[in-house]
Amino acid sequence: MPFRAKSRPGCQQTAHLSEWPNCKAVGASVSGEIEGASAGPEGNGAGVDPTVVALTLAGAVRNCPVHPLRTPLLSIFAAFLWLGLTSGDGASGARNAALETIHKHILSDRTLAIHAMVVVQRGRTIAEWYFKGEDNERGEPLGTVQFGADVLHDLRSVSKSVVSLLFGAAMADGAIKSLDTPVLDYFPEYTDLQTAERRRIRLRDLLSMTSGLRWNESGISYADPRNGETAMDAAADRYRYVLSRPIDAAPGTRWNYSSGDVALIAAVIARATKMPLEIFAFEKLFRPLGIEEWDWLKDQKGVPISASGLRLTPREMAKLGQLVLARGRWGGNQVLPAAWVDAATSPHVTTSGLPAGACELSYGYFFWLGPRCTPAFVAAMGLGGQRIYVSRAHDAVVVINAGLYNGPVLRPFAQEVDRQGIYRAVIAALPPS
Repeated sequence: MPFRAKSRPGCQQTAHLSEWPNCKAVGASVSGEIEGASAGPEGNGAGVDPTVVALTLAGAVRNCPVHPLRTPLLSIFAAFLWLGLTSGDGASGARNAALETIHKHILSDRTLAIHAMVVVQRGRTIAEWYFKGEDNERGEPLGTVQFGADVLHDLRSVSKSVVSLLFGAAMADGAIKSLDTPVLDYFPEYTDLQTAERRRIRLRDLLSMTSGLRWNESGISYADPRNGETAMDAAADRYRYVLSRPIDAAPGTRWNYSSGDVALIAAVIARATKMPLEIFAFEKLFRPLGIEEWDWLKDQKGVPISASGLRLTPREMAKLGQLVLARGRWGGNQVLPAAWVDAATSPHVTTSGLPAGACELSYGYFFWLGPRCTPAFVAAMGLGGQRIYVSRAHDAVVVINAGLYNGPVLRPFAQEVDRQGIYRAVIAALPPS
């Protein structure tokens, strides 16, 4: 396994940062306490089996080949009718009861491997639950962890969406001028790769994962050395490795999930801003949002693993979701241009390779979009069940951390059931904005 150099949270994450003029010391305190009503005696909340809810809604529980229960339940309509989800004076209490039911069922079915959930609506945290479970740090076992408000968690590919936000910040600063710039303009050292065909690959093609470069990541385990990201991590020069891949499609025409595209964009940000990616992230994103506890794992050369190496707490993940929900505004300040957030969360291409019956997903600039899903969402998604969902219709953000990295139910759960089940159940318990 390649060497994984770790950064420290906040200002102390690299040797460079101690010399950075605007760097402030990291505070050790964590603001607020988990509300007693949602905490429980062991720091656990209480809640429905979201998997069964989702499959019940689809009428598929009895035929589900992956869920261990395979137990028919009430329809979601009947369940929430029974919970009393009605308008009027009792609606708030009923919604709390619905969220409590979700919590209890997560506790009762630990095969879901949920580690934490945070639900924010209209800027207020209405549910915050933490659990205990096995975890790892990008493949390195951590044992059993009691998760809490101040415990960092792998974001895995949610990191990609953070890179998208950083790209918007670099454009706002004028460091990056145009989405139509050939990516090879930022890698002049690769003179042998400066062909007309490869120079057609633009920054916007990388951001939408339509570079056309051959890449096999979503169809093969990350434990397999043939996996695209795994092979890139092991390469002596990750950027040459990606840029020298055979071209399978004209740039901008075909979507293909690629951490290689993300690595190139992260390098473009660092080269254009003349700042290490993690320092730029702290200056332009983390510090404005008050994010002090974070960690960005690094490769053997000390470069942040941009596609999957970021670690945050669930609360800090929720801040990122709220920033997207507010179109780049935080605390009365425009942290990111609204136009960039709109562009990053607008459909640019339809994805492929989803399970049969899944709602059609689109892809923005390193963001997943479900405009035709019920309910609709903008999302950052990562391996194992890491999620930041944004619902504009409900003015809500739903954060999920889980540990289904390489289990036998990884693909069907993480790709479809988790994506639609938990989010759907929570949104059903919230009033529209």
